[in-house]
Amino acid sequence: MYDTYYGLSGRPFQLTPDPDFYFESASHKKALSYLGYGMSQGEGFIVITGEVGAGKSTLVAHLMGQVNPEELTVAQVVTTALDGEELIHVVAQSFGLEIEGKDKAGALGAIERFLQEEAREGRRSLLVVDECQNLDFTALEELRMLSNFQLGAHPLLQSLLLGQPEFRSVLANHPGLDQLRQRIIASHHLEALDESEVEDYVHHRLARVGWDGRPIFGEGLLSALYGATDGIPRRVNQVMNRLLLLGAIEEEDKIGTDMLEAVMAEMDSDQTNGARGQTLQIAPEPLVSAPAMAEEYEPATEADIDSVPASEVAALLAERDERTSELEAAISELQAAGCESASGPGGEASPELNEALERIEARLEEQERSFRHVLTMLIEWLEDDASREAA
Repeated sequence: MYDTYYGLSGRPFQLTPDPDFYFESASHKKALSYLGYGMSQGEGFIVITGEVGAGKSTLVAHLMGQVNPEELTVAQVVTTALDGEELIHVVAQSFGLEIEGKDKAGALGAIERFLQEEAREGRRSLLVVDECQNLDFTALEELRMLSNFQLGAHPLLQSLLLGQPEFRSVLANHPGLDQLRQRIIASHHLEALDESEVEDYVHHRLARVGWDGRPIFGEGLLSALYGATDGIPRRVNQVMNRLLLLGAIEEEDKIGTDMLEAVMAEMDSDQTNGARGQTLQIAPEPLVSAPAMAEEYEPATEADIDSVPASEVAALLAERDERTSELEAAISELQAAGCESASGPGGEASPELNEALERIEARLEEQERSFRHVLTMLIEWLEDDASREAA
């Protein structure tokens, strides 16, 4: 949605790693240097760690775009919690090997034969294992054993291990991993972006989709964005997606710090209400009279919102506008009534009337926020799936 409103050729802040949007921070540049050195050795282990969302997967995707498949065969494993035997089978499958019905020894034999064939064809083999902090100790030991495969004096497999900071700690301190540690030939921890890099990162990704300066970013916005995200690229993407979506919904050509505060409040609220089945506030039943406006909103679950088809988005907006008009009309009527019969000494509105007006205005603002939040969730739900987006 916002890409169309702002004339962009695509959405620049997708959460899925995309090498086309690769941004080389100082830390990413160092990581690439270590990767280049490590891969030139053709053996052992290269270790890259970083916080969740620091850009490890994007870095690897960028690297894979630079390798020559005629010279390097790459298999990638994204683990959950695997023991040694499970890992061996997953590695075999990642290299495209048929190992159904084979035990661990059979799977190991298939992997070794495959690696030997690749070496004879003049190709090196690289195994990329992501989320290594989830690996069982026995799985890490199996990775070490795989690194023993050789053809003569030529090592057959090199491994690139990616993980969160706790994996770095496991490697450094686990008493059973001495032999694996001795085979690590390059290691780097990806740091978050600094404040100036966050600004460059945002401009870089927008430039990739034809940004021409619209929307404008208000003074202090990108500095505040750094403070809100700690410079973690995925968090920057999450917040920028919400900011641009809010800007498109509100038809704003300038994004300011007030909008960032609103987005962060909504995201905090999402995390607080978190799990499906917890309630969030949506619009009230149709307005009947001023006293009815004092009633609480009916709660709805996020599951309810997920079930709303795309065709009802426009209806929601129309309903929002209608109820807003009714509230504004009620305010006007009360103001008129205040001028005629509810005035206190000196012609000023009575305290009771002022209190009623404040309640109505607060409810009007609350209703607007609620509709905006529901609309944001609907749009994100629609754009999360290609078939929904097309619809």
